[in-house]
Amino acid sequence: MKLRTSEYFITEVVHSLRRNSWMSLASVGTVAVSLFVLGVFLTLVLNMNRMAGMLESQVQISVYLEDSVSDTDRRGLEHDIRALQGIDTVKYVSRDEAKERLAERLGDQKYLLDALGDTNPLPDAFEITVTQPDMVETAAQAIGHFDGVESTRYGQDVVQHLFDITRLMRIFGVALMLLLAAATVFIIANTIRLTVYARRKEVAIMKYVGATDWFIRWPFLLEGIVLGFIGGILAALALRSFYAAMAAKIYSTLAFFPLLPQYPFMNYVTVVLMLAGMAIGAAGSSLSLKRFLKV
Repeated sequence: MKLRTSEYFITEVVHSLRRNSWMSLASVGTVAVSLFVLGVFLTLVLNMNRMAGMLESQVQISVYLEDSVSDTDRRGLEHDIRALQGIDTVKYVSRDEAKERLAERLGDQKYLLDALGDTNPLPDAFEITVTQPDMVETAAQAIGHFDGVESTRYGQDVVQHLFDITRLMRIFGVALMLLLAAATVFIIANTIRLTVYARRKEVAIMKYVGATDWFIRWPFLLEGIVLGFIGGILAALALRSFYAAMAAKIYSTLAFFPLLPQYPFMNYVTVVLMLAGMAIGAAGSSLSLKRFLKV
């Protein structure tokens, strides 16, 4: 592209923004609001995905040992369990430690354990986590066949429901994002179409005097990119403030809630919104101009 042609395109963009200042503000506002809503759902989906991942990672297998297992057999069993594919951590919980945990859970009612006297009916156990949540069932079944293992528990019904819920959360989030993105493109394309419609006579004249389609299209394309970029910046600034306020509110009541940290997460979201604004602005301009180039 020649320097003089580039200067012409930039000048046309500036003049167009000035001539159609109210229409440009409407376009920027539409882009900003649409991208802000899109950004809110993006942060929501990503945080839901993080929470689902953390819930899945906390699923563990409890392996209860037979009373006849000696310390030597237990160490050998622990070695065999660690050798299985997909095993992440193996922690030994003695029956005495299990009784202390039970007393802590009972709280004020821990006096109920006094009826047991010196007897401890709880078995020795292993607490096991796996590298992939979907390997829980396979690992539990394999460990259950080892000598010295009385039973294995991993909350089969609860785990299955948890996996179903997290799967639905991810599918719903992605579907919502796609629908909202499509709606945003539609709204912005129609908004920019109003700007193109106001200059339809100018486009027709340029077409009649021999201007190429791309020569006519470039100023509108650049205008759409500029409008989208400005809208993306405004949406990103609003979203950063919203996310900071939301995080402060959540952490004041739920200090350990697994929110994505603001930095660098919001920096990435800012870049995504600006690029999305530019892409949507360019796409909206191209779609809006197509019918007016058919002279």
